[in-house]
Amino acid sequence: MLGYYSKLSSEVYELDKYIGLSFGDVEFYSDRLASCTGDILEPGVGTGRILIPLLESGLKVDGFDVSPEMLKICRNNCEKRGLNSKLFKGHMESFSLDTEYEAIIVPTGTFLLLHRREDSIKALKNFYNHLSNGGKLILDTFLQTDLSNDNTSTKAWESKNGKILTLESKVVEVDYINQYTISHNRYEKWDNGELIQTELERFPLRWYGVEEFKLILEEIGFKDIIISADYKYGQYPTDSSQIITFEATVNED
Repeated sequence: MLGYYSKLSSEVYELDKYIGLSFGDVEFYSDRLASCTGDILEPGVGTGRILIPLLESGLKVDGFDVSPEMLKICRNNCEKRGLNSKLFKGHMESFSLDTEYEAIIVPTGTFLLLHRREDSIKALKNFYNHLSNGGKLILDTFLQTDLSNDNTSTKAWESKNGKILTLESKVVEVDYINQYTISHNRYEKWDNGELIQTELERFPLRWYGVEEFKLILEEIGFKDIIISADYKYGQYPTDSSQIITFEATVNED
């Protein structure tokens, strides 16, 4: 059984996508949420790279993740900065809360980890049901441009204590009909040339056409859908490499 965002994977995520790093998304989400006075929810909160600057700006943000290891790091990152946030373990398609949120955000393509269509539809409906009237869903997607089977990539990082962490990622399945890939990731930790820890991960990733995803949102009931590319608000994507952000509103007349 392959793990999913387990200990080494989460450690690498913290090194690679550390607090303070922005791809333009921190500024974009901060700007789009600046007028929020109510509660905000971030499903798939990870280690808190987006959550923490939003909290530091005075916004009220809750977060959840499927990974206890990611949540542990996120809690630690918040505690080190004296920040309070309701953080809990949960799944996008099945979480159930009494709170009605003014905004739900899913940055950095995290939503694409729901590779089964039925799960992604359940999650979007769940978001809709947890938003207040006038509330907004803001969600990033991206296209997969290299769908070669057996395509392998390798990366390496050095931790603060001098250990070397490596990641070898290999695409093992491409399902063109259902629009997802499965990669197998091998994480390894090395100390002075000695392998001291290893971890395997099964990593799914879905893709959507731009207008396809807009239609899905409309079918669920979202309105006033704005599509942005590379965190430039309202600029429709023109290139397959761009990050695509959907902003959609619950507007129950």
